Amino acid sequence: MTRLGTSFASTGLSANFWTGIALALSIGAGIAYALPSLALDITWYHAAVIGGVLLLISGFFDVVDGNVARVTKQTSKKGAFFDSSFDKISEVIIFGGIAFGNLANPFWCLVALGMSLLVSYTRARAELLGVELKGIGIGERAERLLILAIIGMIPIGPYQNQAGMNWAVIIVSIVAGITLVQRIVATSKELSST
Repeated sequence: MTRLGTSFASTGLSANFWTGIALALSIGAGIAYALPSLALDITWYHAAVIGGVLLLISGFFDVVDGNVARVTKQTSKKGAFFDSSFDKISEVIIFGGIAFGNLANPFWCLVALGMSLLVSYTRARAELLGVELKGIGIGERAERLLILAIIGMIPIGPYQNQAGMNWAVIIVSIVAGITLVQRIVATSKELSST
């Protein structure tokens, strides 16, 4: 990862720039997912593939920004704040695009979004209480977005306009729910021992 950070740091562009690129690509993914409902001649499958590819590229740049910050020794509270805030903005836009584009059941989109935001909230709240939760849980943001991007592109079953993405959103909901419980339990144990 140091090599990756060094390569992108050599451009002279800041970590915050790469954070912005990741957000822009996530917004593009959300828009791509919404395209079938915008009366454009885009099929659900093309929307899922375009959105999935943009989401994967966004995830790559989400890794780049942190590596650039570490390599250039420019990690900051401001950068960390932007990174986590932009991550949540992108999740809202992505799940909103999926629901608006009718690529998955809107109820499951809401559940997946809610669970994803709660996973992040529990980490932020626990860290305010002095409990480190990085790496705790089966589905951090990167894993959830990989599930969404990859499974969402797979046409499954007779109702293919929703099948792959619907399963992806349901799986993300379950994985995020399990992660939420794991983080609550870990935080509770840590706080009980202090």
